[in-house]
Amino acid sequence: MNALAPRIRRYFVWQHRWVGLALTFFLIVIGITGSLLAYREEIDRLLNPDLYARPIPGARPLDLATLAERAEAIDPHARVWYFYQTRNDHVSLRCVPRTDPATGKPFDIDYDHLILDPITGREIARLKTYGARSFGRRTFMSYVYDLHTSVMCGGAGWNFLGYVAVLWVLDCFVGFYLTLPIGWTQFWTRWTPAWQVRWGATLFRRLFDLHRAPGLWLWPMLFVFAWSGVMFNCRPVYERVTHALFDYKSEMDELPMPTGKVVERPRLGWREALRIAEQRMEDVAGRRGFWVDRAVGFAYIAEVGMYNYTVLSSLDFRRSPPGTDIMIDGNTGELKAVMLPRGEHAGNTIGNLLWGLHYGDLYGWSLYRLFVAVFGWVVVLLSLTGVYIWWRKRRRA
Repeated sequence: MNALAPRIRRYFVWQHRWVGLALTFFLIVIGITGSLLAYREEIDRLLNPDLYARPIPGARPLDLATLAERAEAIDPHARVWYFYQTRNDHVSLRCVPRTDPATGKPFDIDYDHLILDPITGREIARLKTYGARSFGRRTFMSYVYDLHTSVMCGGAGWNFLGYVAVLWVLDCFVGFYLTLPIGWTQFWTRWTPAWQVRWGATLFRRLFDLHRAPGLWLWPMLFVFAWSGVMFNCRPVYERVTHALFDYKSEMDELPMPTGKVVERPRLGWREALRIAEQRMEDVAGRRGFWVDRAVGFAYIAEVGMYNYTVLSSLDFRRSPPGTDIMIDGNTGELKAVMLPRGEHAGNTIGNLLWGLHYGDLYGWSLYRLFVAVFGWVVVLLSLTGVYIWWRKRRRA
């Protein structure tokens, strides 16, 4: 066994080296863009102050139904798909074209987001963010998001980054193993240097320590971000593992599936649907034992003919957007689905927690968001020092 251990270690060193090199570019892109996305709203506001209304002291935002009605009154050729109202100076409503009854084809609209003043309902702007060809201050953060989630390559890039995340998860365990000393003799004494950076050593040794020590100290968060990346971009792998380890209900089990018939105009309008959804949510909260802070999001999903109503509740890990949702039938108001961020299935609770951790949105803690922004640059540091170590050892060889 003692003779076999060095051979096993050499194999994992080889694997860590080449997997790390293969992932370097993508981890650098993900790290930098993730750091920016931690402050997405703040950066967007800095670049586009004209998209944010001046706050009116003491004024309350319009209710969700009124905002949706205002948006659809502004452009009858568009319908509201979904939106979240989390601030008092800006609400962005995701819009899609209605079907032209004369042609049976969608109307041609040149935007996908309608920006309103949530206090007055006044139109502020119309933005094209999905598939936008022009790069500028309006679309900067959308480009950053696309880089982070799909390296600007659409669905293929999204899937590819899912495989990158799977390799990153595996490499996390390999990297941790390589920090361990061989054998159990004086284990803790020999493992202690792996946690330290020797600032007075040579440049190579300092950079080697900067590759190893932060990776050890921050290993749990490296795993969290890698595994949550699998959750977002490689769903089949994530769900198979989660099913095997925890009580888990997948989206396929939980959410209604499209019927093939798109119902653009349900019997219930936005206002009546909101009234019913509020009552249904109140009933659910009473039965499940949680309290509702405020309504945050509303959507009409024409493919299933249902409204989705989102609130911030005492169960939520994240704030923007939260994850306490119900779905009601667009024609009858019947409660069709309840999605709670925790308390039902352990696997789903863990998934919602991972979502908040990945997005830097954990109970609204500003210090955690700052940590996520800095952590993105730690990923860049680990990637660059790994390349340097490979280059130095290759040059010596």
